[in-house]
Parts: sequence; C-alpha cells; structure tokens
Amino acid sequence: MSAPVPIVICDDSRLARKQIASALHGWNVDVTFAELGQQGLEAVRARKGDILFLDLNMPIMDGYQVLEEIRREDLPAMVIVVSGDVQPEARKRVLELGALEFIKKPCSPEIIAEVLNRYGLLTELEHVDEPLLREEVIELPEYYQEISNVAMGEAGAMLASLLDTFVDLPIPKVSLVSPADIQALLLSAANSDFDLVSQGFVGPDLAGEALLVIKRSNLDTIARLMDMQGQIDQLEAELEMFLSNVLIGAFSSSFSKQLDITFSRATPIILRDFSGISEHNAQWDKTLMISIDYQLKAQGFHCELLVIFTVDSLPKLRQMARYFS
Repeated sequence: MSAPVPIVICDDSRLARKQIASALHGWNVDVTFAELGQQGLEAVRARKGDILFLDLNMPIMDGYQVLEEIRREDLPAMVIVVSGDVQPEARKRVLELGALEFIKKPCSPEIIAEVLNRYGLLTELEHVDEPLLREEVIELPEYYQEISNVAMGEAGAMLASLLDTFVDLPIPKVSLVSPADIQALLLSAANSDFDLVSQGFVGPDLAGEALLVIKRSNLDTIARLMDMQGQIDQLEAELEMFLSNVLIGAFSSSFSKQLDITFSRATPIILRDFSGISEHNAQWDKTLMISIDYQLKAQGFHCELLVIFTVDSLPKLRQMARYFS
C-alpha cells in the first residue's frame, strides 16, 4: 500500500473540520487539523498538506491571506476552498489567488469526491478501513456558529447581488447570553441615530426574535447603491425594510433549511426607541444569541443582525446539535 496522502483541514469551526474529515473517511490519508490560518500555513510549510481544505472567514489570518502566502512562497499545496461566503466575487478572488476549486458549505462526501476525482486526485487516495482522527464533542455555541456562518453567507450573497457590490463577512459571534448582556448591547446602540427592525419567528419547539440594528446616517449609502431618488428621511423606512427583508429573510431561511425545519416569521416592525426592549425578559438565565456585523467596507456601511432564541428553545437546539454533530 502506498503512503497516506497528507491533508490539512484548516477551519476555525470544529463542526466544519469534522464534516470534511468525515467526507474523507475510509481514504488513505493522513489528516492534520488547523484551527487558524497561520496554523494551516505552518502545516503546509511542514509538508503535512499536499491537499489543503481551507476556510475563508477565520480570525487573525483569513483564507485569502493564506492563499496569498502560499503563492508568494510557492508552496506545493493544492488548495480547495470550502466556504460559506458564496458571493461570485469571493469565488473569483480565491481562484485568482491559486485555489484549485471552491466548494460551498456545507459540503458533502459526494461533492468532495467529485472535486478530487475531477482533478485526478482520487487515484492517489487508496481506500482503507482505518477511521480518521475524531475531534471532541462540539458544544452548543460552536455548533450553531458554523450553521450561522453558512446562513450569513447566503444572506450576504443576496445583498451583494441586489446592491451590485461586495459584502465583507465577519466571523459570526454565537454565545449564551443573559438578559443583562442583551440589554447592555442594545443600550450601547440606543441613541437618536439608530433604528431597529424587529421580526419574531417560530418553529417546532423553537421561537425567537431577529433584530437588525441600523445606523440611519448610513442609509444614504444604500439609497445610492439602489439608485433611489428623494430625501433620505422619506426613504428611511423603505430602506430599513429592504435590508431586513434581505438579511433576516435569507439568514432565517438558510438557518432553518440546514436544520430541516421551517420558521414562520411575523411582520417586521421598525423601533425608534428600543432601550428597554429586553426588560420584560429579565426572569430567565441565559439563551443562545447570534450576532453578525454585515459590512460594505468600501462604502463605510455596516449593520448588525442579532438573532435571539427564547430560553424555552434551548432543549430543542441542544437536541438538534447532538443529532447533526
């Protein structure tokens, strides 16, 4: 039997690393996991990655920077990008930087096998029975960070398409928060220049609220990109509803689809004063919150999406995390 093919899986999400490793299960490979871009780069330098599966959105050194460094140093690695950022511009950019292929998250064994076969790599991946290295159990926030990453990418791609621009995507922040945490977050934004679009949602044993925090003085950027004429103060509500329909709608649709459930969404409403929005929730302890800061860096625009589940949703969220991880 030939020597195992060295493979590096570089992604800050343990769920994503496990998904790719599971897709390679049974092949004659030697897998190295890297949580950060710098770690992935060092593994390639150490000849541990003839094939590198690379995420784009990572802290400190992102996937674009890893690709740039691999090209600068002329490192012998075939890079397959696996990302939730599905904007055409993102795919174009990574291919220009030397990536072999771009795979949309979440990936499947069939898709990975098809890509490896297309480039003639499967002939080197001789089938064996030994299991791959398994990582530890994934905690609730970590699991939903990867689900959120994919949903964020879908929403970002839709906004980019409608505005004909590039949306800079962050790393979603997913955590268990208390009423005081939420109150402090909203109080930090509760001034005369911020509005909030609120939309409740409900699913099987799940419920929550999606909140889009928008700086009103930034709305002229959206108006210009949409070529809308008129006084910005007269267009505010229309622009805010546009942003909420795109970002909340696309995010919640992708999020629920990945969990194989359906969310029913209430009619969104615009709140001008939201400093006390979570005061009535002060009796519960902690629940799951997702925070995403969508940015148009070239235009100086950003808005923040908060998705807050009710505390009664936690048992269902934990159940689904155990099932899918």
